[in-house]
Amino acid sequence: MLYGGQLARAGAVDARRSRRAATSDWMAIERERGISVTSTVLRFEHGGVMFNLLDTPGHRDFSEDTLRVLAAADAAVMLLDAARGVEPQTLRLFEVARARGIPLLTFVNKYDRPGMEPLAMLDHIESVLGIPPTAATWPVGAPGDFRGVVDRSSSSGTFHRFTRTAGGATEAPEELLSAEQAGEREGDAWAVAREELDLLAGAGADFDADAFATGACTPVLFGSAVSNFGVGLLLEALERVAPSPRERPAVGGDCRRLDAPFSALVFKVQANMDPRHRDRVAFLRVCSGRFERGMRAINARTAKPFAMAHAHEVFGDERAVLAEAFPGDVVGVVNAADLRVGDTLYVDEPVEFPPIPTLAPEHFVTVRNRYTSRYKQFHRGIEQLGEEGVVHVLRRDPVADPTPVLAGVGPLQFDVAVDRLEREFGATVGLDPTPWKVARRTDATGVQTLRRTGRGDVLFRTDGTPLALFASQWLLDRFEREHPEVALDRMLTR
Repeated sequence: MLYGGQLARAGAVDARRSRRAATSDWMAIERERGISVTSTVLRFEHGGVMFNLLDTPGHRDFSEDTLRVLAAADAAVMLLDAARGVEPQTLRLFEVARARGIPLLTFVNKYDRPGMEPLAMLDHIESVLGIPPTAATWPVGAPGDFRGVVDRSSSSGTFHRFTRTAGGATEAPEELLSAEQAGEREGDAWAVAREELDLLAGAGADFDADAFATGACTPVLFGSAVSNFGVGLLLEALERVAPSPRERPAVGGDCRRLDAPFSALVFKVQANMDPRHRDRVAFLRVCSGRFERGMRAINARTAKPFAMAHAHEVFGDERAVLAEAFPGDVVGVVNAADLRVGDTLYVDEPVEFPPIPTLAPEHFVTVRNRYTSRYKQFHRGIEQLGEEGVVHVLRRDPVADPTPVLAGVGPLQFDVAVDRLEREFGATVGLDPTPWKVARRTDATGVQTLRRTGRGDVLFRTDGTPLALFASQWLLDRFEREHPEVALDRMLTR
């Protein structure tokens, strides 16, 4: 946002600091706890390119939100810690991106702190992810003694020398130096970097546009986001190599042409972005044709028309009326009570895009309303959070159950649910532990087998999907061995 010209000063998600909070982290709980808990859309133009930036949470407990956003993305930036490298949640999401052929740029962050040497980082990326990395920029100075980067995309190999800014609130002062000037200024650090660059050149580790477009290789950039080292070069790389919108595969195997009549995918639903109006916004990724405010489209799930009279372009929690949009754009449609995550909207030529998968939950609690007088607020809030995907809402009876179960990838999802139930819906709740540790999607045969054998429990999601729940991975493995005919899927679809 800072280098794209959208902010005068950059902020962090930390309420203890005096500078402005990050624009993309607009929820009260995000600012109070200093973490991102929900994805945000930031639409802006820079360098003649329209960006629809989908900013996702980094914490593993909210990886489901990132998974939904990947369904709308044409490319993604994979952020790695210079010391930790590829973490488990990164690997899980990378596998989804690779399966979809999403082009990935990699930004090795926190290089101003101790961490892996750059050549070791490239080896780590290739060995863990199985994807060849190509260095787009190369750091000068050891991890923790970061001087700047060499831009390998420039024919002269320009050295970008950075100066630290106070808290990274403004763009980092930058000097462009030739190889000769860099050698004089940086001494041994430059000599080491030159040797490493020669090794990369000798190995033919150069950017391959075709391989990148199919997700078969990843350009790697080095920097420090909090100090703004290398961030401008990342934005330039996105402008240069990130793909324009492409035809999108539909159910049945055909692809929706970009010039076909309007179609869009609902990849996110968010309630109460404007507390004054208690609204509900559905985020649409335009897949084909031209969007016009006020147009009517058909919801493929319900076969009912949906009028989009109130449409906005979105920048965090700020909105502006949007008159038209094109493939690749993200549109926020207000008062979208009839839309769900994964819905397809179309005009004239029917189409339906594949459902958006979610991750099997690993944590489970029962939720109870502490005040019976707030019965309506409690059930309205639970229903809304389930539809948004903040948590999975499970019930023993798919029709009604006074004590629903909340399920999530991580326990922080429950903290967010409790906070939003009280803050946005006025419902105070209590959470109680359950014995379950693992869940898998099953089918009618699985439901009957589980009930007959008593090896596990069966609960139903709000959309009717049956989940098999087990008290341990050992019990799940045993059930799978005894009943190989039963479907037990790790990835869930709506």
